[in-house]
Amino acid sequence: MDRSGFVKLAVVAFGLVIASFFVRGFGQLVLGRDTAELLQAPFALVGFALLVYLFVRATLDAVGIWDVENPDA
Repeated sequence: MDRSGFVKLAVVAFGLVIASFFVRGFGQLVLGRDTAELLQAPFALVGFALLVYLFVRATLDAVGIWDVENPDA
């Protein structure tokens, strides 16, 4: 993964987290609170998991263990 791929993945992760809030909000208006929470959960979990992965990957890159630009090094 190069740096542009890293940034694209970060944008996707933030988009998923933001989309989860919209899904929950509109879901509460249409379907009720419990169903809205069930619809929101996959978006929030995947987005949060991606953000955690990117944080760990960036931290390891800063320390010098796993380079983002050259993963073979």
